[in-house]
Amino acid sequence: MKTKKTMSKEHEEKKHAESKAEGKEEVTSTDDFPCDGTEKDELILIQKAKIDELNDKYLRLYAEFDNYRKRTIKERLEMSKTAAADVISSMLPVLDDLERAINAMPDEEANKALKEGIVLIYNKYKSILTKNGLEEIKSIGEVFNTDIHEAIANVPAENEKMKGRIIDQVEKGYYLNGTMLRFAKVVVAN
Repeated sequence: MKTKKTMSKEHEEKKHAESKAEGKEEVTSTDDFPCDGTEKDELILIQKAKIDELNDKYLRLYAEFDNYRKRTIKERLEMSKTAAADVISSMLPVLDDLERAINAMPDEEANKALKEGIVLIYNKYKSILTKNGLEEIKSIGEVFNTDIHEAIANVPAENEKMKGRIIDQVEKGYYLNGTMLRFAKVVVAN
């Protein structure tokens, strides 16, 4: 009669023989198999190769995940910048209208309080936009530059020094965080 111990040992040997025949060699420990020194060395080499392969897969997966994380952070920053650009560019006409209202109001005593109120609102509005990265392009008196200016008219120059310079600005241009948001529409002396 077979004992449980001999039955389980026979079962394990049979299972190991079947997995070896199928090519599914499962190595758990070198001490589990009776073998001489060369077979143990082979098993150790196989285990080391598997460990190296798994370690390589882990490092590659970790590097891919790190690249993914960095890329998504960069995309989120770019998306927030472009969203801010859309919102701020849609607010620029209001800023232009406030400037026109201030320039159009007469300096009479009766309108002084009203003009001061509009100037106060304009300054608050402009400071909020400036805090969000809006920067005005200086134009009047500068040399005409097609990268930042859009010429809408040419007028004769009063002297040689004024040729190619901007003498009037119809609409201000702006940068947003160092990138062009709106070109300045200007009048150039020729």
